[in-house]
Amino acid sequence: MAKSDIHPEWYPEAKVYCDGEVVMTVGSTKPELHVDIWSGNHPFYTGTQKIIDTEGRVERFLRKYGMSAESK
Repeated sequence: MAKSDIHPEWYPEAKVYCDGEVVMTVGSTKPELHVDIWSGNHPFYTGTQKIIDTEGRVERFLRKYGMSAESK
């Protein structure tokens, strides 16, 4: 049994807004939540993530500090 007057008000149908549109409803202690990123527009979840060429970075590091791949 919960004590009275110590718990925040619970909103079981709180709306989550992203870019001014309701994207989902969740349970929260606030009636509205405003977010910048959610799974519907994040590159990792939408499949639009860019692959970075790390091999070029490693080669550049080795050249910069005088290490070569042949000396290993």
